[in-house]
Amino acid sequence: MKILVVNAGSSSLKYQLFDMDTNEVLAKGNCERIGIDGFITHKCPGKEDFKTEANFPDHKAAIEYVLALLTDKERGVISSIEEISAVGHRVAHGGEKLRKSSILGEEEVAYLESIVGLNPLHGPPAISGFKACKEVMPNINHVGVFDTSYYSDMTEEAYIYPIPYEFYEEYKVRRYGFHGTSHRYVAGEAAKLLGKKDAKIITCHLGNGSSITATVNGKAVDTSMGFTPQDGVPMGTRSGAIDPTVVTYIQKVKGISAEEADVILNKNSGLLGVSGVSSDCRDICAEAEKGNFRAALALKILVHNIKKIIGSYIAEMNGVDAIVFTAGIGENDRQIREDVCKDMNWLGIEIDEAYNKTCPRGEIVDISAKTAKVKTFVIPTNEEYMIALDTQNLTK
Repeated sequence: MKILVVNAGSSSLKYQLFDMDTNEVLAKGNCERIGIDGFITHKCPGKEDFKTEANFPDHKAAIEYVLALLTDKERGVISSIEEISAVGHRVAHGGEKLRKSSILGEEEVAYLESIVGLNPLHGPPAISGFKACKEVMPNINHVGVFDTSYYSDMTEEAYIYPIPYEFYEEYKVRRYGFHGTSHRYVAGEAAKLLGKKDAKIITCHLGNGSSITATVNGKAVDTSMGFTPQDGVPMGTRSGAIDPTVVTYIQKVKGISAEEADVILNKNSGLLGVSGVSSDCRDICAEAEKGNFRAALALKILVHNIKKIIGSYIAEMNGVDAIVFTAGIGENDRQIREDVCKDMNWLGIEIDEAYNKTCPRGEIVDISAKTAKVKTFVIPTNEEYMIALDTQNLTK
């Protein structure tokens, strides 16, 4: 069974074609700068990478180009698009109704369109990408896999904000959580490594966008991102959790609108705002090593906030079996991992610092110290495979 996974952005369309019988990625790529001066990168194992300029006026043109590449005699991997059994779509927000991965029909798409106000950045391109794929491939099932659905089992006390309750009833203001597909994947892999289904696991998805999730018995019980992906730990350009009065104070002293304040907190804050250097952790680490005070401070603030959330989740779950690091920073920044786990031995968290510095990248590794009571893993995330798996399970 071959599943095409699509992740549509406002001006991009990422794709992977999976052979679910062998769990292989047959091809993957990205159409970028859709509607501008576009280009595509296309990779197939065993074949030369392909990159070329291409005119994509819209997402439909992009997916048509992708399908032409996938069936091309030289660069393709299938003889006909009829070999594709279904398409899985990454959708950031499923709202309150789409609480699990679902086949996308008229009713589901109408609901996604109705909640665009909750998800103005990622909602419209995901819907456009789906409609384009459906138009080009109308005779197969299309499945939506929602980042928010992993948190659908959280209890009310975990997702209701302590503001007037009518804001939840009338406007659906609540903690939704994001990165759920990534957290679900790495928590599942950690549970396999632990050999116990009822494991208490804290997963740290650390990248340009970062979130931390507590999972018990395969279900999320809490997460750091909230009503939007702005909440939680500091990120590349997002502030993360701050006193909400800071927002209104900034508006008053600067004389700016809510929209302008939103830009400050989402685009100009986080690691970039504190360091003044970059939103990329690699650049900030390089500057910190040169003695740049603000760069070093940005990293300290990040580590401080990660440790706080891990500690709170251990209290909430009454213990923890494993800590997992994943995504760009979590998988690759050895110093951040060491700093997060430092001085947490009283909680049973200890890593082998020497091995953490030398362990291989791109594969699952156990960096726990021999004396540790809690396991610490580095697990590369694979959201696309989870989307493909959900799509297979719903359509096979």
